[in-house]
Amino acid sequence: MLQQAQPVVLIGLMGSGKSTIGHRLAQSLDWAFCDTDKEIERSTGADIPWIFEKEGEAGFRKREHQALAEALQRPDQILSTGGGVVELPENRDLLQKAAAQVIYLYAPPGALYRRVGNDPNRPLVAQGNARDTLQRLFDRRDPWYREVADLVIPTHRSNPREVVEKIQSKLRSS
Repeated sequence: MLQQAQPVVLIGLMGSGKSTIGHRLAQSLDWAFCDTDKEIERSTGADIPWIFEKEGEAGFRKREHQALAEALQRPDQILSTGGGVVELPENRDLLQKAAAQVIYLYAPPGALYRRVGNDPNRPLVAQGNARDTLQRLFDRRDPWYREVADLVIPTHRSNPREVVEKIQSKLRSS
C-alpha cells in the first residue's frame, strides 16, 4: 500500500476515465473516493443539469469551487473532478497550491468521442455535433490541465487496470 497522506486529484475531459480509474485506484490503496460532481449533488439535493438550469454555469462553478476546496483538505483520498474544473482561474490556483498529487488523465478527442459521443447522459455532447464539441473543449482545456498537473497519464491505449498500475508506480517513485 502507498504510504502517502496527500490526496490524489484526477483531472481531464469527460470520458478520460476519472471515475473508473478513481474508484479502482481508491480500492487498490484502501482510500476513500470522492467525486466533486456527486458531492455537489449530495449537498444541494439537486442534479447537475438542474443546477445549470436554475443557477447557470456561474452558479455551478461557484459550487464546484467550494466542493473542490473542501475535498482538498481530506487526506488519503482519490478525488475525481468534473471536466470543467479548470475553467475557473481560482480552481487552477487551488490545484497548483494544494498539498496533492494532480494527475491529468489524457485522452485525445477521437478516443473521447468513441467513449462518450453517443451518451445521452452527457449534456455537452448530447446536443449538436459531439465530435466538434469535444475537440473545442479539448483545445480550450488541455493547456490548463497540463498547467496544473504533476503527472500526465495517457488513458486511450490502456485498460483501467494498466492505468491504475501506472499511477501507482508513478506515485511510489515521486
